[in-house]
Amino acid sequence: MYLSDKVLIVEGKTDKRRIEEVLVEPVQIICTFGTMGVSKLDEILEQLDGSEIYILSDADKEGRKIRKWFKRHLSESTHIYIDPKFGEVGRCPRDYLANLLMRHGFYVDTSLIMKGKFYDERAVGDPGYIQSYSL
Repeated sequence: MYLSDKVLIVEGKTDKRRIEEVLVEPVQIICTFGTMGVSKLDEILEQLDGSEIYILSDADKEGRKIRKWFKRHLSESTHIYIDPKFGEVGRCPRDYLANLLMRHGFYVDTSLIMKGKFYDERAVGDPGYIQSYSL
């Protein structure tokens, strides 16, 4: 059981592991394993049950294909895009991924936050930001 109403859909196990290294809140992470079809979509939809859905796929042909499926069949989902120079979510630097997820309202390990393009000082400076999910 997850305490959060957020669901993050990724392509594979390496993506899931990388995200788990960054997050400090309990988020259900579902792997598509790089393929989408009607039966796979139905299986995923059964698990969602009114949750906030976020799609985080690789910046490649398969990632675009998965996004297209979710845009067509689950239009209320939020799509999180990685910089194409990283190619895969599993290869994104932890600090980059932490900043990216923080921008979308996820609670992340603040020791990974770096100042720069994706830095949000208000979220990091708020003492309640991390305390409710401290380990």
